[in-house]
Amino acid sequence: MTVAADALVPPPSELVERDVRRALEEDIGSGDVTADLLPADARATARIVTHEPMVLCGRDWFEACFRQLDPAVRIEWQFADGERVAAGATLCELAGDARALVTAERTALNFLQTLSATATTTASYADAVSGTRTIVLDTRKTLPGLRQAQKYAVRAGGGSNHRQGLHDAILLKENHIAACGSITAAVRRARELHPGVMVEVEVENFAELREALAAGADRIMLDEFDRDDLARAVAEVGGRVPLEISGSVALDRMRSIADSGVDYVSVGALTKHIRAIDLSMRVELDGT
Repeated sequence: MTVAADALVPPPSELVERDVRRALEEDIGSGDVTADLLPADARATARIVTHEPMVLCGRDWFEACFRQLDPAVRIEWQFADGERVAAGATLCELAGDARALVTAERTALNFLQTLSATATTTASYADAVSGTRTIVLDTRKTLPGLRQAQKYAVRAGGGSNHRQGLHDAILLKENHIAACGSITAAVRRARELHPGVMVEVEVENFAELREALAAGADRIMLDEFDRDDLARAVAEVGGRVPLEISGSVALDRMRSIADSGVDYVSVGALTKHIRAIDLSMRVELDGT
């Protein structure tokens, strides 16, 4: 599946700029002493090449890295975020101030490699459930400070987002339930404190599943249910509320899980167990 560019809405530009500013400050510090070796007025061109198949993601962050150092830099893309790219392809070409290009290189590639890795990993999970009703979700297991960026990358890879953080949905787990005394009491308290906010309950057995259903949970998360129990849970709930599965969800289990009829599978590996895409940037000084 290729995600249409117009279906992707990136985070606000001010968030992207903030991410990039923080990253550049971390890398440049008081100044790039290596880039000082280049003539101050030198111009250069560059191109980004991928050495493996990938789903592209992170163009906005990549561009911001260069534009914050050289607002006049020219960047011409060959692919859009969410598009699948073959190994050996040139992703984009750049032209601008030579010092800016070499100074921003590593930070820009870090964003592009990491976000493309999240999108590429997500695409493999989305492919595994293609043709079923099951939707692949991310989790809060994101790189600190890059949650919105990685959640955008999940969408670029064909997945969907779970809650953004602790503020926009309630997920009642074992410790919350124990503190309240029961699932029923926990759901009731959640409704009293935050009416209108989605309440999801994590359950570990069928007794808890039935209690969560009776308590009026908006969604039920089945924790570590095996294949047979998943099918049984789907049949018992009968579509009254969406069912989500989490916990040790490996790629090779995805099709079996989806075939059980669950609505969602949340996968921490989309954002946590990623390996940076192998990219390189080749720079050439003008006139050389």
